[in-house]
Amino acid sequence: MSGRGASLLVAGLASAFGVVLLQVTSVLATVISGDDVSDIGAVRSALSIVAVLFITIAVYVSSIVTTNTVATIIAGRTRTIALMRLIGSSARDQRRAVAKEGLLVGAVGAVLGAVVGTVLLSIGLWIAVAAGTLPDLRYSLIEPLLALPVLVVVLSTWCAAWVGSRRVLSVSPMQAVGAAQERSLEETVRRPARNIVAVLLIVAGVLFLAGGVVVGQISEYGVLLGLVGGLLSFSGLVLGSHLIMPPVLGLVGRLLGSNAPSRLAAANAQQHPERSSRATIGLVIGVTLITMFAVAGATFEKMMALAMEDPSVRRAISEMVGISLAVISVLVGFSALIAAVGMVNNLALSVLQRSREIGLLRALGFTGGQVRRMILTESLQMTVAAVALGLALGVVYGWAAAQSLFGTVANIGFVTPAVPWLLVVLSVTGTAVLAVAATIVPARRAVSVAPVTALAAG
Repeated sequence: MSGRGASLLVAGLASAFGVVLLQVTSVLATVISGDDVSDIGAVRSALSIVAVLFITIAVYVSSIVTTNTVATIIAGRTRTIALMRLIGSSARDQRRAVAKEGLLVGAVGAVLGAVVGTVLLSIGLWIAVAAGTLPDLRYSLIEPLLALPVLVVVLSTWCAAWVGSRRVLSVSPMQAVGAAQERSLEETVRRPARNIVAVLLIVAGVLFLAGGVVVGQISEYGVLLGLVGGLLSFSGLVLGSHLIMPPVLGLVGRLLGSNAPSRLAAANAQQHPERSSRATIGLVIGVTLITMFAVAGATFEKMMALAMEDPSVRRAISEMVGISLAVISVLVGFSALIAAVGMVNNLALSVLQRSREIGLLRALGFTGGQVRRMILTESLQMTVAAVALGLALGVVYGWAAAQSLFGTVANIGFVTPAVPWLLVVLSVTGTAVLAVAATIVPARRAVSVAPVTALAAG
C-alpha cells in the first residue's frame, strides 16, 4: 500500500508517546516518593490518570490521520481495485487486504516506536542521573502496563485502516476503464444519513458545552459536561468536515488572488471536499488542541488575576500556569506533530495521484511554473483554512474549559477569553512553511512527467 511509510511513522510516534509518557510518570512517582515504596502506588495512580488523558488524545489524532491516509490511498487506487474486481476479486477481499496491511503496519510501527522510545528515555535518564539532575534511585522502565499503549495503537491503526478502506465497497469493475476520481461536491452533499448524524453531534455538543459553562459557575463538575460537549461537537465536525471545509476554503481562496492558478486551486479545493477535508482535518485537530490548552491556561490566569488582590499570589499563580502550560504544550505538541505528518503525507499523495489532471492542464497550455503555483496555492489555501478553523475552535473550547472548571473557584462570573497572540503567529507561520515544504517534491515530480504520459497514466 503506497503511503505505508507515513502510517508506520504515525503509529510509531503514537506508540512511543504512550510508552514514554507512562515511563515518565513512573520515574516522577519514584522521585516524588523517594525510597518510601509505600507511597509510590498512590502517586503513580494520580500521574497515570494524566498520562492516560494525553495518550488518548494522541491515539485519537493518529486514528484520524491513519483513516484519512488510507482513504486517500484508496481514492488513488480506484482503477487498480476495479481491475482486481474485473478479474474476479470481491470488494470484501480487497478491503480485507487493506485492513490486514493496516494491522501489519500498526504492529510494526507500535513495536518499533515502543523500543525506540524506551531506548531514548533510558539514555536520557542515565544522563540526568549522571549529571545530578535526578537522584540515583531504582527506576523501573519495563512494566506490563507498557503493553497497553502498544496494543491500543495496533488496534486503532487496524480499525482506522478498515474504516478508511470502506470506499472499496463502492468501486465497480467498470471503473477499470476510467480514471480514479474523487467524489464531487454534489455527490458528497447527497449523503443524508452521514450529514444528519454530523449535525446532530455538533448541536448536542454545543448544548453540552453551554451547559458545562453554566454549571461551572456553581460546581467544578461542570467540566464533565464540557468534556462530553467537546468530544461530541468535534466528532461531528470531523464527520461533517466535507460540509464545513468548502465554505472556509472558498473564503480563503478569494483572499489568495484572482489569477488563473489561484482560481483553479480554489475551485479544486472546493470541488473535491473529501480530498480537501482529509488533507486538512488532522491539522485542524493539532491547532485546536494547542490553542485550546493555551487559551484555557491564559484565561484561568486572567480569572485568578481578577479574583486575587494580593500581587504576590498573582505572581505565584502566573508562574504555576506558565510551568503547566510549558509541560502541556510539549505533550499536546506531540499530537500536533502526528497531525502534521498526516497532513504532509495526504498533500503529497494527493499531488502524485493527480497526474492525469496535471497532464490535461499541461496539454491545454499551462506551464510547469503555473502548475506548481496552482499546487502551492491549493495547499496554502487548505493550511490557512485549517489554521483559521483550528484557532477559532481552540479559543471556544479553551474558554469553555476554563469557565467550566475554574468558574466556581474564581467566583467572578464570565470573562472574555485570553488569547496568546504569539501562539497565533507561530501557528500561522509554521503551517505556511509546512504547506510549502509538503508540496515542493511531489509538485516537481508531477510537472516533470510529459503531458501525454500523464494522460495515459490516468
